[in-house]
Amino acid sequence: MKKKIVTRITIISFIIGLMIAVQYNTVQNPTTRDTRDIWEIRQELSKQKALHSDLLSKIDRVNQSIGQYENDSESRQAALLKNTVEDLKRQAGLLPVSGPGLVLEIEPAKELIQFGYEIEPISPDLLIRLVNEIYRYDGRYIEIAGQRLTHTSAIRFISGETTINSVPIEEADIEMKIIAETYEDAEKLYGYLYASSFRDDFYLDNLSLTINEPQQKITITEFEGQLPTDYLAENNEGE
Repeated sequence: MKKKIVTRITIISFIIGLMIAVQYNTVQNPTTRDTRDIWEIRQELSKQKALHSDLLSKIDRVNQSIGQYENDSESRQAALLKNTVEDLKRQAGLLPVSGPGLVLEIEPAKELIQFGYEIEPISPDLLIRLVNEIYRYDGRYIEIAGQRLTHTSAIRFISGETTINSVPIEEADIEMKIIAETYEDAEKLYGYLYASSFRDDFYLDNLSLTINEPQQKITITEFEGQLPTDYLAENNEGE
């Protein structure tokens, strides 16, 4: 009996010791380490601060609109409400929009075509990466090959073709329009894209990416499809 108790205590002690050793090793040697240097961390912090500042600016604009609603006369409130609705429609993609921005051109690399390289359709992954970086660096509205991007847009690879809003990109040459909030934002976006590795990434896929200089006015068309309203409900209060 005594022997069984000693055996059980030994086994339990071994298990506890093993767990402590594993825990200690995990603390001392974490599986993932942040290998970024101080400069990279400062850059990331700067991006987050810029995002925070942008959010505060948007909150301030909304508060100003609320203040105008509360202080203006009934006729002015109606006009302000109409302008707000039109602005929301532009943001949702239901209206055309014009403003400062830049145009990108994607086409097969001519020198590679001459040497007989096969040109594949543009990769959805590469296009999504580019779109995400454009939004990250203050690109506000985007149109690709005539297709307006909205919050519900999808870029997918279907039946051997890259599609945007379920519409296949059939042309080898693609024009991409981008509108920013201000001309200064458009210049910053141009500088970032020009200095980035995206042109090399496109060249690896046998494509050429041309980044044109910013323009004072670019026009993007409205979204041609039907926006989903699955999560919207009609509010009849006040009728």
